[in-house]
Amino acid sequence: MKNKLITASLAVALGASLLTGCRKWTEVEPISQYSVEQTFSDVSNAYSALVGVYDELQGDNGYGIRISMYYPYDSDEGMVSGNIDNGRRGIGRYQLLLTNAELRNPFNQLYRGIEKANLCIEQIPQMKQYTSGTDADKKELRRLYAEALTLRAQFYFELIRNWGDVPAPMQPAYKQTDLFAPQVNRDTTYNRIIADLATAKTLLPWRTETVRNERITKGAAMALRARIALFRGGFSLRANGQMERSADYLDYYKIARDECAELMAKRTEHTLNPNYESIWRNLTSFVYDPSGEILFEIGAGGGNGNSDSRMGNYDGPNMNAASRYGAGGGGIVMLPSYFYAFDSVDTRRDVTVTHYQVTSATNIKSQRRLGELNTGKYRRDWRVPLLPGTVLNVGYNWSVIRFSDVLLMYAEAVNEINNGPNAAAIAAFEEVRLRAFRGNTSMIGVTPTTKAGFFDAIVNERWLEFGHEGIRKFDLLRWNLLNTKLNEARNAVRDLGLRTGRYANVPQYIYWKNNGEEIQYFAGNNTATTAQPFWRATQVPNPATGWTRTDWAQHLTLTTAIDGRPLSQAIGYFFVPGKSELFPFDQSTMVSYQGKLKQNPGYQ
Repeated sequence: MKNKLITASLAVALGASLLTGCRKWTEVEPISQYSVEQTFSDVSNAYSALVGVYDELQGDNGYGIRISMYYPYDSDEGMVSGNIDNGRRGIGRYQLLLTNAELRNPFNQLYRGIEKANLCIEQIPQMKQYTSGTDADKKELRRLYAEALTLRAQFYFELIRNWGDVPAPMQPAYKQTDLFAPQVNRDTTYNRIIADLATAKTLLPWRTETVRNERITKGAAMALRARIALFRGGFSLRANGQMERSADYLDYYKIARDECAELMAKRTEHTLNPNYESIWRNLTSFVYDPSGEILFEIGAGGGNGNSDSRMGNYDGPNMNAASRYGAGGGGIVMLPSYFYAFDSVDTRRDVTVTHYQVTSATNIKSQRRLGELNTGKYRRDWRVPLLPGTVLNVGYNWSVIRFSDVLLMYAEAVNEINNGPNAAAIAAFEEVRLRAFRGNTSMIGVTPTTKAGFFDAIVNERWLEFGHEGIRKFDLLRWNLLNTKLNEARNAVRDLGLRTGRYANVPQYIYWKNNGEEIQYFAGNNTATTAQPFWRATQVPNPATGWTRTDWAQHLTLTTAIDGRPLSQAIGYFFVPGKSELFPFDQSTMVSYQGKLKQNPGYQ
């Protein structure tokens, strides 16, 4: 065993692959190969091995683009832009062929992460410093061990929620008698990683007890444990083609409740940033957030597809290379019905959804049509410093879980356990809404007090709070609501185009002009430059000279918007209940397993 080699790609990060510049937290010299004995001979080398585990989170095949921005769509918040193909758009429309090129590489990368984590989990506790080293060595090695447990849990969580029952090796490959082991029931794997996270949280430091960086701390492990417990207690597509939850699901809701309650009692460690926009301004400008709202973010850097991210290049508003912001954006269309789900004074709307583009060298914003809205949280025009020109890798970290999620998970779990919300659950729910309506808190509405009403409010609030954070589709899956909400979204977009029902006062066209680089709207008698016309029937300026007319609701009447269909029909067009809730195992993987891997329902 001690002579077995671990290549650098398996156990040691090549260079400082997680981040660059002021955000850098590690510098590791490239090495061709290390033996197991060398890798885990001292704390420094063990740390380098752990960095190698982190490295499998990022890049084009990780949370740099595919897992974060291909896999969560289509949903009732947004959809992949463009006409269908056997790639990202095939994933979005739920026309998943076994030859889809976007399935295999992320699947393999997640398992590379598991293999690296398994080595660390096995080897670190066997190091002599783990039991007989200095106090500092023992403390650091226990932290490294806990981080490896947490990372393995995240890798398995991603595999399960996308593929269901998957092979689940819990030891390194060199100890496995069969490298193509059969699938393990997802509940068994969930139980194991939930238990691992209970161990991990006891060994990790709090955020304020260590140097700030992208490494996992206690709060991250606790929040992830709560999230995974809710998925363990939620619905998922089983081998029989049915969406089912286990009879003991409330046991897992109690785990989520307790983890969230413990976190909520440590507001000096993690709490809400009082300004929703500041969360994303800080993240995209590499500014430290003293509130610690983001409990776990995946570090990015290096300017390449292996270790960096594509946020701000693939998503966000359309930007032209000639502008000072550089080229990028437009890969995800946020649904018109999602834009109109926000109250007009909800501060989250214009952070989460953008309705402008910058396509000129003069950096002047121009108005998008209603069916062309894009994401906003990772927009490249917020980046400081700017990256002009065509830059694929912008260096943005991916936010995995935030404190507002802790509050809403707590409220949801209490409601389910108690058969209705108590005062603490209502307070947690309203804390999120009060931040969203900052400056207009009297308009948050009345919180429901029945179980069904409060659950519906939670479903809606999570929709508004976590737009484009890779959460919504998977929430809908664990609630068994994805098909229902896709249908609701299609109907809502259709009604918007017809300007009927609650959308009767949506304008058919909007008139706008530039006030400097920014957009000024014509909103009838309201002459304020910030006035918006989105809930008023078309207001036509007189004279119209100097104003530009843009299709708004009118845009949704086009018959060839996407895939030759109106936008309202194209959303998740090929979704089939009892099949589309999971991805298929790709053809190459099925062949490799030589019949030992059972294909997911509907893909046989």
